[in-house]
Amino acid sequence: MSGRYAVTGSASGIGAAIRERLLADGHQVIGIDRVDADVVADLATPGGRAKAVAGVAAACGGELSGLVTCAGLAGLPDRPASLLVSVNYFGTVELITGLRQQLAAGGGSVVAISSNSTTCQPGFSLELVDACLAGDEAAAGEVADRADSVSAYPATKTAIARWIRRHATAPDWIGAGIRLNAVAPGLVETPLAAEQRNHPTIGPLVAMFPLPMGRGGAPPEIADAATFLLNNQFCVGTLLLIDGGTEALLRPDAWPIRWEM
Repeated sequence: MSGRYAVTGSASGIGAAIRERLLADGHQVIGIDRVDADVVADLATPGGRAKAVAGVAAACGGELSGLVTCAGLAGLPDRPASLLVSVNYFGTVELITGLRQQLAAGGGSVVAISSNSTTCQPGFSLELVDACLAGDEAAAGEVADRADSVSAYPATKTAIARWIRRHATAPDWIGAGIRLNAVAPGLVETPLAAEQRNHPTIGPLVAMFPLPMGRGGAPPEIADAATFLLNNQFCVGTLLLIDGGTEALLRPDAWPIRWEM
């Protein structure tokens, strides 16, 4: 049975792979990106997010079967950390909340893109995570700009994962029939990863990143995971790690952890 799906960051990388998979499965896909998309919008700004929500709402006929939020920026030394806050976190959360009515009407599910940097990159700011989750974009941007966007990246992706898990079981979400889940990819060979590899400072660090499989992931492999979460009716609040073994290599005993009452 075909459905209507929206995908942010649909013009390249993981977003393009998910768009192609959904189209191949016979679904209607509404792509959102800054270029080459059904809805052209810049998710770095509140106005751009509002434009994206309005464009999707108009195109989906009032019902969405699913939303996948892939739009995001890498952390680079010469990129403002506050920009990552705006695109990665608020560009995700405001699209999800803005389309809640259409998702409820369509019995839809959401898959957000987090990252294995949430557990594999040490020392990032938990203050920034909390600032994002507090919902004040300007304040979160100020916290982010005290440091750099390299460390802001895992903070924004942690905030996404926590937002998903905190809201997944709420009456407004699963109570309305909307399943919220997320995937946490490792190093995936996308334009984002190429941007990092080609950077004179970050490139050598990326080259040192441990990859037990001996290679980075391919976007269709992440599309497999996203499609699974879109379709599986019993996944609620799941964060699916898909990184070729990096996290297991670095932190084999860190999870599961016994719940201490």
